[in-house]
Amino acid sequence: MTTDSTRPPEAAPALSVRDVHKRYGDRAAVAGVSLDVRPGEFFGLLGPNGAGKTTLVEIMEGLRRADSGTVTVLGRSPWPRDTSLLPRMGVQTQSSAFFVRQTAREHLVTVAGLYRADRSAADATLASVGLTGQRDVLVENLSGGQRQRLAIASALVHGPELIFLDEPTAALDPQARRDLWEVLRGLKREGRTIVYTTHHLDEAEALCDRVAIMVDGRITALDAPDELVRAAGAPCRLFVPAGRIELARAAALPGVDRAEEQGGSLVLETAVPGRVLAAVDELVGLDGVLTRTASLEDVYLELTGAARERAADPTDTPMEFQA
Repeated sequence: MTTDSTRPPEAAPALSVRDVHKRYGDRAAVAGVSLDVRPGEFFGLLGPNGAGKTTLVEIMEGLRRADSGTVTVLGRSPWPRDTSLLPRMGVQTQSSAFFVRQTAREHLVTVAGLYRADRSAADATLASVGLTGQRDVLVENLSGGQRQRLAIASALVHGPELIFLDEPTAALDPQARRDLWEVLRGLKREGRTIVYTTHHLDEAEALCDRVAIMVDGRITALDAPDELVRAAGAPCRLFVPAGRIELARAAALPGVDRAEEQGGSLVLETAVPGRVLAAVDELVGLDGVLTRTASLEDVYLELTGAARERAADPTDTPMEFQA
């Protein structure tokens, strides 16, 4: 039996942020954020535009200086700019720069050389992001989605321990998105640590070990996606084909919290879907009835909306929902 005295110590965080603040004039872009990212963790940073995500990530990357607070990346402070951290980090941004007069492979070989990495990694990395067929195409002739994949490859080619990805699937078609998910899962299996910002909530729910939801410079929720969904108690929705049940009768069914007509369906919200399904089955049967369980999107919309309402009320205090 392992005792407290013999239990191995918990690994230090790959990334630690403590009470970080950053202002631009009279606007607080980051207002006292604290969080840890564990080694090998796939960590999502979510929030609406203007929430402060980009500023926070740039502080983590050492591209921007915090007004106050501390940041530790792989055991070191990223500011002032620590060049010893650069080979250990991979960064993909929404406005990545390219050597546009080079081919895709030449570009990656050049990037690998900047990090003193083996140039042979270029071909394997191109294959991992689905660009083998474009290896000899000039960067300036690649499509927007292909450039996005090349930006991700540029962040991976030197084999970094910690990877920052900012909206990496923004310009990708659905199949390319799913292909990239498998690349990212592979990186996690290799033990890489990934900090991931995205507006695709289904993506965050599918990939991330934990997510932080950021609103108005603050973290309003931080936990595993399924734990956030469970804690929020978001309702299940049942979609009944229109015309099956009158709205007033549906609203009166046991267990229904809310009923409304929406896009050709009668939508029933409930915290006890089994009871409502049984009642609908008894009335009209379940043919064509669909159910949608609560998701991270429901939690996100609830938290971001509630946080903004509170921010608009000067008599209220900021919401802090952090597990």
